[in-house]
Amino acid sequence: MIASPPNRFPRWRSSLALILSLCAVIGVTAVASAAESQRPNIVFIFTDDHCTQALSAYDPTRITTPNMDRIAREGMRFDRCYVTNGICGPSRAVIQTGKYSHLNGFIRNGNKFNGDQQTFPKLLRAAGYQTAVIGKWHLATTPQGYDYYDVLKGQGPYYNPPMITEGPDGQPVTRPHTGYTTEIITDKTLAWLKQDRDPDKPFMVMYQHKAPHRNWRPAPKYLTWLDDVTIPEPETLWDDYQGRTQSASRQTMTIKTHLNANDLKLSGYGNMNDQQKIAWDAAYGPKNKAFEAAKDSMTEEEIIKWKYQRYVKDYLRCVKSVDDGIGQVLDYLDESGLAENTVVIYSSDQGWYLGEHGWFDKRWMYEESLRTPLLARWPGKIAPGSTNNDITSNLDFAETFLDLAGVDVPSDMQGRSLVPLFQGNTPDDWRQVFYYHYYENPGAHNVARHYGVTDGRHKLIHYYALEGKTIDDWELFDLKADPNELQSVYGSTDYADVQKRLMKQLAAAREQFGVPEDSDPGTARNRQPRNQAKKKK
Repeated sequence: MIASPPNRFPRWRSSLALILSLCAVIGVTAVASAAESQRPNIVFIFTDDHCTQALSAYDPTRITTPNMDRIAREGMRFDRCYVTNGICGPSRAVIQTGKYSHLNGFIRNGNKFNGDQQTFPKLLRAAGYQTAVIGKWHLATTPQGYDYYDVLKGQGPYYNPPMITEGPDGQPVTRPHTGYTTEIITDKTLAWLKQDRDPDKPFMVMYQHKAPHRNWRPAPKYLTWLDDVTIPEPETLWDDYQGRTQSASRQTMTIKTHLNANDLKLSGYGNMNDQQKIAWDAAYGPKNKAFEAAKDSMTEEEIIKWKYQRYVKDYLRCVKSVDDGIGQVLDYLDESGLAENTVVIYSSDQGWYLGEHGWFDKRWMYEESLRTPLLARWPGKIAPGSTNNDITSNLDFAETFLDLAGVDVPSDMQGRSLVPLFQGNTPDDWRQVFYYHYYENPGAHNVARHYGVTDGRHKLIHYYALEGKTIDDWELFDLKADPNELQSVYGSTDYADVQKRLMKQLAAAREQFGVPEDSDPGTARNRQPRNQAKKKK
C-alpha cells in the first residue's frame, strides 16, 4: 500500500487558494457581465410606405410628427437614404440579409423568402442577443432567427388583425385580435420590452407597422382629424409625363384614374366589427353624402382635387397613429432607464408618392420612392440634432446592427455599417454612387422593370421590360437643375460627359454586385433570380 503524501500546505493556505480561485471566477464573470451590459440594445422601428414628405423632421408642410422628430432632434437625420428595390417584400429581404434582391432570392412581392439563408438576426442571436420581430413581416415564410415573433398574416388589415406567433409545440399558430392594428403592434412591442424579454441579455426588437400602407384606414380617434384642413397640393400633381420615356405615362397609379372606391372610403369596411362600422359611418357618411350630391356638377379638376384631399388626409391619419405609438415606446425606454444604452433607428421600406407626378404608390427610381426616411438616436454616441448627407441604404441596416453588437460582418454582405457615420466619421472610401433595380413587371401599377445609378446629383435609369415586352429606354436627370425629374436630358450634348461617366459607373455597379441579366420580359411571378436557380441545380 502506498502512503498518501503528506499535506505540505497548511489549511489556511488551502482556504486562501480556494478564495482566490473563486474571486478569479467572479472577476471573469463580472467582466463578462460588464461587457454584455455595454453592448447596446437595438430598437428598429419600421413602417410601410412612409415618405419623407409626411415626416415633419424632413417636411413640415403636411403633418407634425413630434415623436419621429424627437428621434431626429436627439439623434441624426439621414437625408440620402436610398432603397435597393422600392417595394415592400424585397426591401424587407434586403434588410434581413444585407444583400441585393438577386442574391437573397426575393425580387418581387409574391416570392417566398428563404429563411434558411444567413440573416442578421441569426448572427445576433448566436452572439448572445435576444431577438424579436413584431408587426408586419410580409415575407411569406415563418420568421427565423428570432426568440419571439408575432407578425401579421400577409399584408394584414387595419382593424382586427390575425397574427402569427409560435405555439406551445413550437409551430406557428394564427390568433385573432380585436382593435386597431397600429395600436395592437405597439402594445405587443411594449409588452415584450416590459415583461417577456430576458433582462440579462442585450436585445434587438423589430417594431414593424403595416401603416401607412394602402388603403389607409385611420384609427377611430383620427377619423375626423384634418377635416377642417386643406393639405397643400404638390407642384407636380398635374404632371403630363411629356419629358420622359413611355414608362412614365403607361403606369396605372394615378390619383385621377386608379384610386378605387375602397381607397376613397366610398365603399367597404375592411375587417371591422359592428361597433367599428358605426364609428366609421358617423365619420365618413356625411362627407361622402356631400360629395355624391356635388360630384355631377364638379369639373374633372375639382374631382381630382377632392380625391387628393381624401387620399392624403387618410394617409396622414394613419401616420399620426404610428407617431403616437413611437412616442409610447420612446417614453418607456426613458422611464425604464433603457434609453441610455439603446440605439433607436426609424425607417420605412421605401418612399411614397403623395400626389407628386399625379401618383400614389412607389416602385420608381424617382426621388420620392427611391429615398426613404432614416433617423437614428444613440445617446452619447450620436450628436443630437445632427444630419448626414452621405449615400446610405437599407442595404446597410444588417451590417449596422451587427457592428453595433460587436459581431463581425460577413464578407458576402453587400452594404456597409453606418456606425462610423453615427459618430460623424465618414470613411474615405464611402460609396459615391448607388445602384437600384426594380423587377415587378408584369405586375401591380405597371411600372416598367428598370435599373440605374445615382450620385445624388445626376441619375441614369434604364427601362428594359414593360407589359411582357423588351424595351430599351433611358432617362438622365440633373437633380440640381430639375429636382422634380420632369425633363430627361439623356442624349443631350450638354450632358454627354455626365452620361458617359454614369454609363461606366452603371456597368461597374452591376459587375460589383454580381447582377445577372434579366432578359425575359414575361418573367413568371414567383420565378427566382437566375443565379439562385443555378445554385439549387
